Amino acid sequence: EAVGLYNLGQTCCLNSLLQVFLMNIHFTRILRRITVPSSPAQRRSNVPYQMLLLLEKMQYGKCKAVCPNDLACCLSKHRVKLFVQYDAAQLFLTLWNLLKKQMKKPELVEELSDLYTICIQEHLVCQKCSFEIKSNSTMVTLPLPVLDANSHRLRTLEDCLQYFFLPEELTGQNKCFCQQCGRKTPFLQSMKLVHLPQTLTLHLKRFCSERSSHSHKLSHSLPFPQELDFREVLTEKQCQADDSEKAAWQYELFAVVAHSGSTSYGHYCAYIRSLTECKWYCFNDSHVCQVSWDDVKCTYGRSNLNWRETAYLLFYMKKHPQ
Repeated sequence: EAVGLYNLGQTCCLNSLLQVFLMNIHFTRILRRITVPSSPAQRRSNVPYQMLLLLEKMQYGKCKAVCPNDLACCLSKHRVKLFVQYDAAQLFLTLWNLLKKQMKKPELVEELSDLYTICIQEHLVCQKCSFEIKSNSTMVTLPLPVLDANSHRLRTLEDCLQYFFLPEELTGQNKCFCQQCGRKTPFLQSMKLVHLPQTLTLHLKRFCSERSSHSHKLSHSLPFPQELDFREVLTEKQCQADDSEKAAWQYELFAVVAHSGSTSYGHYCAYIRSLTECKWYCFNDSHVCQVSWDDVKCTYGRSNLNWRETAYLLFYMKKHPQ
C-alpha cells in the first residue's frame, strides 16, 4: 500500500526522490541485503541503513504517512541541509553517491551501479587532420536540453534525445588541442550510446540560466511516452553497442518527479507506477492518491502556466531486462 512522507520543512524534493527509490523493487532488493553497521553512531549516520528502516516503517506500519525524521537527520550529517530548497536532479545524484559510498559489500555497489549507470562514448575528430580521440564516461542521469542551440523549443522527449546525440562543431573558443597538428583546431564532437541501465533517469533541463545570471523555468509542453524504444529513437551512428545490448533498450515509464512554481520558490511531487499493482499514484508529501495516465500527462507543461506541475525527472524501466 502506498504510504506518504510528512514534510519536515521544504523536504518535498527529498520526499519525492525517496518515494521513487523505495517504490523501485529492484532497488529495495539491493537495500535489503546491506550490512547493518555495528555501532549506534554508525547506524545513525549510514544512509542505506536509515533508508532501509524508513522502508520497513512504511511497509509494516498502519499509518497513511510516516515521518522521515531519522533519515533527514542522517543526511544532515553528510551536509544535506534541512529547510533548504533543492534541485531534484542535484539531490538525486547526492543521494545516489551517498548510497554507493556507504554500501560496504562490493557486490551490492556493483549491482547499484548496474541498476542506474549509463555509459556514453565521446568521439572527438580534428577537422584539419582527422585525428580521433575516443573516451568512455558514465553518468547516472542523462541531462537533456529542452531547447536547441538557437533557443528553439524541442517538441517531444524523442526530439530531446536525438538532439543530445547530434554531432557538434567545436570552433572559436571551444577549439581543442590536436596532438597531431600541434595546436588548437576545430573538432567535431559526437556522443554514442554504449550501455543503458535497468532504471534509466532522464533529466529535463527546465531551469535556464541567462548571461545576466537571472534564471527562469522553461514550462513549454514536452510530451513523453509511456513506452520508449531507443532503437527507434537513435540512428546506428549514435549507438556503440552490439545487437544483444540494443535488444534490451525497450523501456516503460516508471516515475515522474514534477516541479511546480518558479526557480526561486517551488514544490515537488512524484507520480509513480506501482510495479506490483500497475497503477499510478501521486505522492505529494503525506498525501497519496491513485491517479490516471491523463493526470500524469498534465505534467507535460504549458508555457502560460509556469506555476503548474511540470515534469523534471523521468524514470524509465526496462521492459525485458537481460
